[in-house]
Amino acid sequence: MATQTSDLLAAAAPRTVAVVRGVADDQLHLPTPCHDYSVRDLLNHLFQVVVNFQDLAAKRPVEWSDKPDHLADGWRDRFEVETGRLIAAWSDPASLEGVSPGMGMPQATVGGMALLDLTVHGWDLAAATGQPYAPAPDAVTELHGLVEQLGPTARKMGVFADPTPDPAPDPDPELQSLHRLLARTGRSLTWPATP
Repeated sequence: MATQTSDLLAAAAPRTVAVVRGVADDQLHLPTPCHDYSVRDLLNHLFQVVVNFQDLAAKRPVEWSDKPDHLADGWRDRFEVETGRLIAAWSDPASLEGVSPGMGMPQATVGGMALLDLTVHGWDLAAATGQPYAPAPDAVTELHGLVEQLGPTARKMGVFADPTPDPAPDPDPELQSLHRLLARTGRSLTWPATP
């Protein structure tokens, strides 16, 4: 079976997987648009998201305080495998029912958060390592509403920075939509030129 969430994850995941595969070992120390996160830190965070949100789909408890280093041998392949498991976990219609016991919000919102991390952190890693990145357009469209919904709380908790100015108009509507999404999460499109 499939759900709208799993379809959007399936569209977004290969684009982020390609960026993760493109990260060279000698780039792991580089800074990223995520304040205080190196490329290694952000990859480990994204790994944790992809693994923990599988359990959240099944309404099982997760532990965010554990910070394992996922970047052992074969980590690029394992990241792709885990994203496949993430998509499968959210393809069960039951994954979208009710309220998350661990997160205290609707399961559909929790699934959207996994999509948000895959999409936005895909851009973060691409920006940090000089790679191209084109997210799934349908995912970006869906995420605008989620970021509006989560924005005030996410800023209060330090998950999002304050919004940055609206980007200059772009002739490519898909790129314009991505840039607006990134600005709403507090990212500077001129990173790293802008501190």
